[in-house]
Amino acid sequence: MPVPSEKSDLAVPSDHSPVRRRLAAQYVRDARDRLTSTTGTRPVFDLELLRNYAQNRLSASLVILLLVCTVGFLSSLWTGAVMAGAWTASVLLIHAVIMHKCRQFLAETPNEQDTRKWRMRFVILDLFQGLAWMFVLINPVGLDESSGTFMLFVMLLVVAVASMTSSSLPMAVLVATIPVTFAVALDFLLHASLRNYILAGMAVTAQGYFSLLAYRLYSTTLATLIARAEKDALIGELEQAKAISDEARGQAEAANIAKSRFLAQMSHELRTPLNAILGFSEVMKSEVFGPHAVPAYKEYSSDIHNSGVHLLGLINEILDLSRIEAGRYELNEGSVSLTAVVEDCHHLLKLRASNRGIAIHDSFEPDLPNLWADERAVRQVCLNLLSNAIKFTPQGGEIWLKVGWTASGGQYMTCKDSGAGIPEEEIPVVLSSFGQGSNSIKSAEQGAGLGLPIAKSLIEMHGGTFTLRSKLRIGTEVICTFPPERVVAAMAPVNQAPPIQPHQDEAARAERHNVLKRPLFRAGT
Repeated sequence: MPVPSEKSDLAVPSDHSPVRRRLAAQYVRDARDRLTSTTGTRPVFDLELLRNYAQNRLSASLVILLLVCTVGFLSSLWTGAVMAGAWTASVLLIHAVIMHKCRQFLAETPNEQDTRKWRMRFVILDLFQGLAWMFVLINPVGLDESSGTFMLFVMLLVVAVASMTSSSLPMAVLVATIPVTFAVALDFLLHASLRNYILAGMAVTAQGYFSLLAYRLYSTTLATLIARAEKDALIGELEQAKAISDEARGQAEAANIAKSRFLAQMSHELRTPLNAILGFSEVMKSEVFGPHAVPAYKEYSSDIHNSGVHLLGLINEILDLSRIEAGRYELNEGSVSLTAVVEDCHHLLKLRASNRGIAIHDSFEPDLPNLWADERAVRQVCLNLLSNAIKFTPQGGEIWLKVGWTASGGQYMTCKDSGAGIPEEEIPVVLSSFGQGSNSIKSAEQGAGLGLPIAKSLIEMHGGTFTLRSKLRIGTEVICTFPPERVVAAMAPVNQAPPIQPHQDEAARAERHNVLKRPLFRAGT
């Protein structure tokens, strides 16, 4: 047990932590059990200790039987055959009753009241057995050296066996051994001599030693039961937590399936009228059927078309993210030039950057081999990164696009801007679904917060890494790497059939010519 004055190195759990609540509940339960128990332990421990006692007595029944027969035979040399036989029969009868009661106890499932009765029965039976052993050690004729040595030897055997077999019931150990020790010590003291005094002291000392040993065995058995009970309680808590976790997982899976069905249905329900809105608004914006009577209608049509395009892009992003999270996004892989994809994205968004006064610089390492990747996914990653850089870079800012080799033999793509930057504590937020940083909220161009999470997920699906570095008032840099296994030049070549040699080709043509000239049927067939 820990000393109260010592300081524990472990952190003390908070008042509202599950560990503190579990310890408090266990303390209250232990205190209630001690108050309701007659031995100061839990009632369930009392029952287990009695079971251990009964099992020990049954397992040692043969040893006790041999001991009784041996002592009865040897005691006949001092007390006579009749008295020794009567004593042996009485002890064997008590032993048989104890064995019968032990078997009866193990066959039943007693409650708390029955446990107290059984404990009292076992204590009384051990008391009778101790008194029986005491009678054989009282010498009615007189005490000589040989009989004194025999009495001390028998006492030690009886006390040792009782301490081992009845250690789970300390009261039974005492009532079974104290009468024997008392009888032997009293006989030695009544025949006053220095030798007898020494033997009496040895008898009392042996009684104390075996009593202490029995108590140690009892403490060990009780500690084992407590440890087993705590282990069972922990296993029960783990099973309960697992059941709760399985139920929560089932609910989450059901919610995920419902979300996927909802998104699939809503995507169809939204895209159908949205396509009509986009089509008609584009016709009205382009004045296909003639100019508008009111010029403002053309501007309204353009606003409607732009809003529809924005809404369609948002729906597509939500659907992509839901497929990625559900693990149903399939990569259509092929040989892709990372440099060509980044150049296309650069040219596609160059006009938008120029309108905002932002310069885009690119730097590509020459002679880069192709990647085995999904071109649409790689293009979407690059467009998302470049669009975010343009959106959050102020007028007059700069953006750098780089493509090259990694140190491990893979390829990387970086997009760096000179924008306002992202606080370090907000980086996990912007990488989460629908997460937006403080600069995005303050900005006039707010998005749905899906560009970076989709880009990160697509890169990770390719086995690469997605790293975002940012500093306030300096800028943001995103580094996407592809592993060496994705480089086409590093892939294992496909086994091809060996080319046909010219002489083999001529031999094959001659064989085919001979086959064609053979008749279908031979004479006589």
